Amino acid sequence: MKSRILIVEDNVTLSQMQKDWLTREGYDVTTAIDAVVARKHIRKIDFDLILSDVRLPEGDGLSLLAWLKKEKPSIPVVIMTEYASYTDAVNAIKMGAKDYLPKPVHSERLFEIVKELVHPVVTIQHSLERLFRRNSAKAREALHLAELVAPADISVLIIGANGTGKESIARTIHFNSHRKNEPFVAVNCGAIPPELTASMFFGHIKGAFTGADSDRKGYFDAAKGGTLFLDEIGTLPYNTQSSLLRVLQENTYMPVGGNSERRADVRIVAATNEDMEKAIVDGRFREDLYHRICEFEILQPSLAECPEDILPLAEFFRKKFSDELHKNTSGFSTDAERLMLGHSWSGNIRELQNRVRRAVLISKTPFIAASDLNIKAFSNDNAVKDNCNLRPIKDDEAEKRLIIRTLESCNGNKTKAAKMLNINPTTLYRKMNKYGITSRLFHLR
Repeated sequence: MKSRILIVEDNVTLSQMQKDWLTREGYDVTTAIDAVVARKHIRKIDFDLILSDVRLPEGDGLSLLAWLKKEKPSIPVVIMTEYASYTDAVNAIKMGAKDYLPKPVHSERLFEIVKELVHPVVTIQHSLERLFRRNSAKAREALHLAELVAPADISVLIIGANGTGKESIARTIHFNSHRKNEPFVAVNCGAIPPELTASMFFGHIKGAFTGADSDRKGYFDAAKGGTLFLDEIGTLPYNTQSSLLRVLQENTYMPVGGNSERRADVRIVAATNEDMEKAIVDGRFREDLYHRICEFEILQPSLAECPEDILPLAEFFRKKFSDELHKNTSGFSTDAERLMLGHSWSGNIRELQNRVRRAVLISKTPFIAASDLNIKAFSNDNAVKDNCNLRPIKDDEAEKRLIIRTLESCNGNKTKAAKMLNINPTTLYRKMNKYGITSRLFHLR
């Protein structure tokens, strides 16, 4: 089933353009010219996402948002605003909007935000996006392995937590391979209805089942000659795993309802955040399929494993979103940097990006404050609650962890680390000695 999106926009030309973009990406899109028509649609249809302009001829996006929070609070809402009206975006975020889209809306940003909130089953990419490259040793090693294995036409399994950038590793593999001029098809295995997996993967013939009113190509057809990226592969139903294994072994498949086989010409790159060995022991994943998709393994590290990536990533996102919203920001306050270094980042890079985007939006000064990040209110990490101010921290382990993270983020520069921690260098040396943090652990300066 396609994800359903409602666009509320009184400019019919813009509305139709956005509808065309999203329809080509596989979404079911409905439009409304004002809040009155939008409410009628919302009462009849269960939408997965609503994109609404702030200023409408009857009602406005903020009043529609307030109504939605009472009537259907589970539907995510994104507010579209003019650059000069960022205060409307601030108010919308405070009222519960998931995000904002500055006008003029660009297709790349639209797809990015919709994908993040709706989690589509499949996306097709034909060119490599230039993204920030993480500089930590573990992240560089993952990227190095991706570039190393790219020319070899073998299956790759990328293992890592949600939000760590596993798809960016998969794209790196594809666009550094001989298949780079063919499609890169990313499939969210966790979003495929179990009863439709065979049709989605292999396509179907008209009349194959009720509702099959025309021939439909599957993911193997869409990715022909290119790369098929299977995200969350650990969630695939067991019977689908058997069918997938057969295709990978024999390089042929048959559409549902068809009577002739087709050749499977794709490279498989898969990703998971599951413990695959446990999944195999539990009987949830076929061991033979695991060995078939894991001819080469890459571990994508979490942000918690690479604290030295936190501040450079945050700065990258600050500049990106400042340009996007035409906000004049210069950096982060010392307290904001300390708060980011002390946070657990369970959502990894995706969470960091979202928090920095929000902070840029609501910041009232050029330097983003700790309160703008909205970390403390939502964090379940006790270390964050303790680490907002280094003095005093009653939890020695939390204090030690914060000092280590800060030193790593500063590449071992103790003077800078002491400044970020709001303590003098002598106190930092004393605490390092207390916790056994020595030059043998870091290349300290």
